[in-house]
Amino acid sequence: MCAHVLVAEDDEMQAELIRRSLLSEGHTATVVHDGSAALDAARRLRPDLVVLDLMLPVIDGFGVCRVLRRDDDIPVLMLTARSAEDDVLLGLELGADDYMTKPYSPRELMARIRTVLRRSGRAVGRREDPVVRAAGIAVDPERHEVRCDGAAVECTPAEFEILLAMVAEPERVFSRRQLLECTRGTDRASTERAVDVHIMNLRRKVEADPRSPARLLTVFGVGYKLSGGRG
Repeated sequence: MCAHVLVAEDDEMQAELIRRSLLSEGHTATVVHDGSAALDAARRLRPDLVVLDLMLPVIDGFGVCRVLRRDDDIPVLMLTARSAEDDVLLGLELGADDYMTKPYSPRELMARIRTVLRRSGRAVGRREDPVVRAAGIAVDPERHEVRCDGAAVECTPAEFEILLAMVAEPERVFSRRQLLECTRGTDRASTERAVDVHIMNLRRKVEADPRSPARLLTVFGVGYKLSGGRG
């Protein structure tokens, strides 16, 4: 199944990890970092599911859930760092479909999301072609395969996750910290400096001239981006 999921999480690293996990499952994701933005995105985009942190700024998760339930029937999965029973019960009374207490594993979160989507009937069948393509690079998250200009490319798990993130959003500038988050679960010992090594190795594999890259570009003072349109 695939769905459009709205992620409302003020912790940017957590939000990026959830977004990456959703992409790897074949979903699309929109990320916001406060309750007001969550309500605006829900009204504009009408997502299939909202992953909602309770401790949001501007409007907290309880307030967001209350409005969502008043105006729509979008399924809500709450995330809370507060395990107090009263908080959980209040969220459920406001209409949340499920909840998870932090810390949680991305794998468990994806399993809960699949369950809520299945119960709601909002998800559709997985798209026939899960491959993401940009700048002549094709990444298949189901078969864990990479091709560049049609030729197979061997990648380490960390390289694969970084490349998948960049191919999914060509021209987006990723900081080293964001790319490091993509490797969590595959390369826990990595540091932000290790991201530079992964990019250097990827350039050897997907660039005609790694010393003068045309695809994996450095954005000085910020990070890296994949240059090239989709396809």
